[in-house]
Amino acid sequence: MKKIDFVKLFYIFVLGSVVGWVFEGIFTFVVDKQILNHSAVVIGPFDFAYGICAVVLTLLFYRIPKISAVQAFIITYIAGSILEYAMSFGMEKILGFTAWDYTGKFLNINGRICFVFSCFWGLLGILWIKVIYPAIEKLLNKFDYEVANKVALFLLVFLILDTVLTISATNRAVALYNGVEPRNKYERFLDSSFNRVYLKNMYNNEFL
Repeated sequence: MKKIDFVKLFYIFVLGSVVGWVFEGIFTFVVDKQILNHSAVVIGPFDFAYGICAVVLTLLFYRIPKISAVQAFIITYIAGSILEYAMSFGMEKILGFTAWDYTGKFLNINGRICFVFSCFWGLLGILWIKVIYPAIEKLLNKFDYEVANKVALFLLVFLILDTVLTISATNRAVALYNGVEPRNKYERFLDSSFNRVYLKNMYNNEFL
């Protein structure tokens, strides 16, 4: 896997999502003294915001042989801010809420992005291009391509089903919150396994 293709980008997305989930968990525990899931989906440690950012950074920096830390910071500051705003807006439109709100923070825009966290994206860009991506690149280049394709297909199907389940669980939790009783075994399963308490822990206590 010595070139950028869909399979390689998909693995970068998955690994970026997992790394982001770990980082967010540590950050929340250290700063807020809370243990939160931070996954974008109900099954597995996948923070899609970081996965998407990892793919975007890879595409931005892949053809630049040498890039300074300042350049990486500026590019990622801008790209990360745009992505975070778009993801917050999309989440609100699709799920009816957003998992973060920066209202009241310095230089925030509609509570979706703010100066401090945009600077964080810039710093993450430096870390990505200088440390994380080279390590991932070295790892991915060792993969057998046929095996990698099969595993990627399995992960893709799994994440699609996981996303569908997450949307279903979210809609069901909202319905239950509004007094709608379960109508079948599937809805009872959602109520017991991925209920409001579970989702609140996933979505930074911003859900309902």
